[in-house]
Amino acid sequence: MHMILKLLKKRQTIAVTRHKFYFFLWLNLIAFANNAQIQNMGMTDGKDSLEAGKVNINGYVDLYYGRSLNLPTAGDRPYAVSSSRNREISINLAYIDIRYQDEFVRARFVPAVGTYMNANYAAEPGTLKNIFEANAGVRISKKRNIWLDAGILGSPFTNETAISKDQLLYSRSFAAENAPYYISGARISAPIGKKLTAYGYLINGWQQIADVNNNLAIATQIEYRPTNTILINWNTYLGNEESINKPNFRMRYFTDVYAILKAGKKVTLTADVYGGFQEIKPDTAASKMLPWWQANAAIQYEFHPTLSVAARIEFFEDLNQVIITPITTNTIGFSTYSSSLCFNWKVNAKTWFRLESRHYASAEKVYLDKTKGAQATDFLGITSLCVSF
Repeated sequence: MHMILKLLKKRQTIAVTRHKFYFFLWLNLIAFANNAQIQNMGMTDGKDSLEAGKVNINGYVDLYYGRSLNLPTAGDRPYAVSSSRNREISINLAYIDIRYQDEFVRARFVPAVGTYMNANYAAEPGTLKNIFEANAGVRISKKRNIWLDAGILGSPFTNETAISKDQLLYSRSFAAENAPYYISGARISAPIGKKLTAYGYLINGWQQIADVNNNLAIATQIEYRPTNTILINWNTYLGNEESINKPNFRMRYFTDVYAILKAGKKVTLTADVYGGFQEIKPDTAASKMLPWWQANAAIQYEFHPTLSVAARIEFFEDLNQVIITPITTNTIGFSTYSSSLCFNWKVNAKTWFRLESRHYASAEKVYLDKTKGAQATDFLGITSLCVSF
């Protein structure tokens, strides 16, 4: 009876956290749009480069220092692949981006290094660990802008990418850290009218370059721009996730919706909601579907052409450990809330300085304390200097 009461109390705590989150989410989505066309922050398509004919070359270096109050020494922070090292100055991501494009052919090659590559591409073999993107495409219609691209591609999922200079805050939400940052396969894209673009993907799987089970997956993306300052993106994923490490996994069903809004000249807002079901095939029981979901919202206010402040609030829940396995024991799956506040200084056209504080809180003790014991909260302070050239 004592254990049942304890569990009910924890569930109530999570419910209260959800209600608070929904309140702030709806507040952040109220805006009016009347400015220049916004960039899709969820896709790695930004340019700041040197052009030589049809070849476009640019580079990027993201340096950071982060410190968790819970962790006393250097090492990897749990549940993070972006800027994941603790108490050391390091390179999150550094790359050279080489692109070629003419009327009917395009190609992109982006070799990269950094702690992001070490953490996020750890499962890939050999030199594939250091390829941020590598793809080629052909325009398959003379009259319409329809493209077929193949190779290692940026993921369409969530409203954040690994390139921090294009994000409202420096750190990434749990949403982005636990959905594919990259995919491998083929993509076809086609405009449907002036406001809608559709994408279809045939890929190796959920963030896989080297296929782990010889089953291809399907993904879709719909990008809708009702005005120049509003973007709504809807993504889906369907694929078999069985592997040596996950022998009981079968089909995964996933959907993701996000919006980006430019409200006037000073305010930018974004919000993302996604959820999925993972089919499990136990050895001695019928298959079952395990859910996970998240929601987040962020706002940035520019109080000077070079200075802005941004905030984010989020909630992530994976009680069945489909995507996240807690590093602590005696926990009921994984669920957490986090809130962030980030100061942004655009030093010049190619340099960004960021300073962010982030607080984590969970009904379960899913974080570590200074003695590597279980803790329900953590606090991160992180700073970054990014240069694009």
